[in-house]
Order: sequence, then structure tokens, then C-alpha cells
Amino acid sequence: MKQLLLREWHIKRQGTVQWLFPLVLFLLIITLFPLAIGTEPAILLRLATSAIWIAVLLSLVMGIEELFRPDFDNGTLAQLVVSDSSLAMWVAVRLFIHWIFSAGFVVVLSFLAIPLFNLPSNDAFMLALSILVGSPILLALSAIASSLTLTLKNGAVLVPLIALPMQLPVLIFATGAVDLHATGLNGLPTLAMIGAGSILSVMITPLIVANILKMAWAD
Repeated sequence: MKQLLLREWHIKRQGTVQWLFPLVLFLLIITLFPLAIGTEPAILLRLATSAIWIAVLLSLVMGIEELFRPDFDNGTLAQLVVSDSSLAMWVAVRLFIHWIFSAGFVVVLSFLAIPLFNLPSNDAFMLALSILVGSPILLALSAIASSLTLTLKNGAVLVPLIALPMQLPVLIFATGAVDLHATGLNGLPTLAMIGAGSILSVMITPLIVANILKMAWAD
């Protein structure tokens, strides 16, 4: 397990361009958004949560297309399928490392909403917490979409089309929780519901993706 974690960590660090691109996309969206809508504080504050979460959603989807394809093309996936190694464990470790380099960094970068959108620090903390809790579901759905399109020639185009409709409810509930907190109400029950979905997705997604990868290799 430790060797697998270290191996995936080194592989992720070597592919700097792949994991930096979604972060740059996130930064571009949250930086250009205030410039596009103006500097009116009330408008910026009202749109801050939605803008940040849209940037999170797009950055996670855009960075997922190369999650399994290199291993499928170079034969690593075939070796894992025919060996005694647990493919589901490998998928879980791969997703965990990818989450650190994508959503983990995005959670930190989301605090830029304080100077860019004049978001109060308490609301910014709630926003970061919602991203932390909701991002595993987004990543799980993107991983399933990526594995489903693995054998298709233009599969990268289909990944957002498959994943985004399933991810929109997470965005709606997460932004709702932050808005409830901003108005003085309790948004934690909504976050708890999203957290339960994240725990469930972490438990079953590696098994689902592993089976899909086996079928893709068999074809």
C-alpha cells in the first residue's frame, strides 16, 4: 500500500502540466469573473459562491481525461488486470492522489474569494469546507465518466457531457449550504448530507471503475 502511494505520488509530480492546467483554469475563472461583472460589492458578494463553485466544477472535470488513459495505452492497466493486484485498490489510490493535486489545492485557492469577491472570512471558510466535502463526489463521477469513455477515440469530449449533469445537484446543494450560512442559518445539515454522499462515493467508486476498466481492457 505504501509503495503504491509513493509510486502514484511520483507519477503525479512528474506530470506537472496535467495537474497544473486545472488549477490555472480555476484561477483564471475566479480572477476574470470580478473583472467581467464589475466592482459593485453587493453583486460580487451575491455571486461569489456560485462563481467559485462553477470554477471548481470545471477545473475538476477538465483535469480528469488523462486519469486512466496513459496506463491503458502503455499496458500498465493490462498488467494490473492479469496480475493478482487489486485493481480497485489501485483505482482508489489513483483517485486519492489526484484529489490531493486537484481539489486539495483548490480548497486553499478558494480563499482568494476574500480579496476578489469581498467575501467575509467566515463565509470563505464555509465555502472551502463545502468544496472539501463535495469534491469527492465530483471526482468520483468524473472518474466513472472517464473510464466509460476510455476506449472511444474522442472520449475526452464526452467526459464533461456525461459527468456534468450528474454533478450539478452537488453544486446546487453545496452553494445552498454556503448561502444558508451567509444569511445566518445553519448550512451544516446540508453539508452533512453531501458528506454522506462523498463517503458512499469513496467506498463504491473504486469498485465500479475497476469493473469498467476490466471490461475496457477485455474489449
